[in-house]
Amino acid sequence: MAINPQKIKTLGQLKAAGYQSKSIKDELRENLREKIKQGKTVFEGVWGYEDSVIPELERAILSRHNINLLGLRGQAKTRLARLMVNLLDEWIPVIAGSEINDDPLRPISRYSKELLAQKGDETPVSWLHRDERFYEKLATPDVTVADLIGDVDPIKAANLKLSYADERVIHFGMIPRANRCIFVINELPDLQARIQVSLFNILQEGDIQIRGFKLRLPLDVQFVFTANPEDYTNRGSIVTPLKDRIGSQILTHYPEEIPTARRITEQEAQLDERQTAAVHVPELAKDLLEQISFEARKSEYVDIKSGVSARTSITAYENLLSTAERRLLNSGEDKSTIRLSDFMGVIPAITGKIELVYEGEQEGADTVAIRLLEEAIKTLFPDYFPGIKKLEHKDEDSPYDELINWFFNGEGFELVDEANEEEYTQQLDGIRPLKALLKKYQPDIPVQDRYFLMEFLLWGLVVHKKLSKHRFTQGYQFKDLYGSYISKL
Repeated sequence: MAINPQKIKTLGQLKAAGYQSKSIKDELRENLREKIKQGKTVFEGVWGYEDSVIPELERAILSRHNINLLGLRGQAKTRLARLMVNLLDEWIPVIAGSEINDDPLRPISRYSKELLAQKGDETPVSWLHRDERFYEKLATPDVTVADLIGDVDPIKAANLKLSYADERVIHFGMIPRANRCIFVINELPDLQARIQVSLFNILQEGDIQIRGFKLRLPLDVQFVFTANPEDYTNRGSIVTPLKDRIGSQILTHYPEEIPTARRITEQEAQLDERQTAAVHVPELAKDLLEQISFEARKSEYVDIKSGVSARTSITAYENLLSTAERRLLNSGEDKSTIRLSDFMGVIPAITGKIELVYEGEQEGADTVAIRLLEEAIKTLFPDYFPGIKKLEHKDEDSPYDELINWFFNGEGFELVDEANEEEYTQQLDGIRPLKALLKKYQPDIPVQDRYFLMEFLLWGLVVHKKLSKHRFTQGYQFKDLYGSYISKL
């Protein structure tokens, strides 16, 4: 029977409408069952977890478990918790004026019980929307039991002229106020052990203890915790009895494939419509951007235990488009295509997101970021051009011989970062062997992507030590490895 919240204002009307109470975990379970039966997506906008994390999370919800999402930073742990709100009923009735969202048919607070005894079926009922049923607390060292559970409020006692022995002097903390709601504690290991202990009764028996009060308050809360494995050693840990009371621990992970990572980045990046309209991003540039994060996650210079957040690619993508946008504003042009040299603009986004080990600190954050870019180029290079072997026979022909000879016989080649579109394309078109290679191995490449691929080929030869590259104030110079040295002999 459908219930219209706008028409139901009292307990009597609620009973007449046929309303039946159910716990939040049953509510989540029933709504999840319906969504699965109907083939609907439960956790929209979360990619890469379809066959791993999401099935485990759904099983935990069906089992009515409290949940711990364990994973490195930037793995959508909080996003998953927030999306659980969509599994709640749109509206639930509460006794009007209740601090802890009392169920009209199952009140647990003294206020609601007394109001119900006084007014009976005329007890006023208000309605709580699902969006208001999500509470979140970041676990920090200064969190107290009073913050989470509650404490005696001397001001309330004085104003109401109550004895400290009267339970009405209690000021409820965040968890009681989240009754019949989802309550998320982020970074659980950062919560002091003595505070974690205060959660034992709530998780197991569903009640709370405040100071010396003999108070049984059977709360109805769906707990979701998030934790980072690094925190277990660096800052704290989850005490064993608390872990024992958490029904399911689910391990999250980073995207395992480039297309998935791209989908996340394009969804989350905060871009101006004018940027996307004015700046064309080649498909290879998008893949290259994501590959940088993949390289960082296995780099000897990066602390793997700390992880490389998905935010690295997101902020790098924003910086990449902003670099091209700035060039457009300086040149007065209307449209441009991302260049490989624009990737120098993403370095601040990378260096701020990765934790370096000792060797990385010695190299320097900027140097490590450029190395990650070069490793990404090396990884993707064979997908577009013939692979380059580390060891080649002396007389073995290479498809790149003509291009390398062009640099050997020339004075080098410079690409200026802020060159306008005409200057940029003319510079690359001036290298005939480069155009020939592109025509031979990538004949179907879109016209807009052509020059990015030409620049990519030059960088690819550099990382394979076939050419040299030198950074100067305004751009890059590409030269033969030994030609300039030999010519001076």
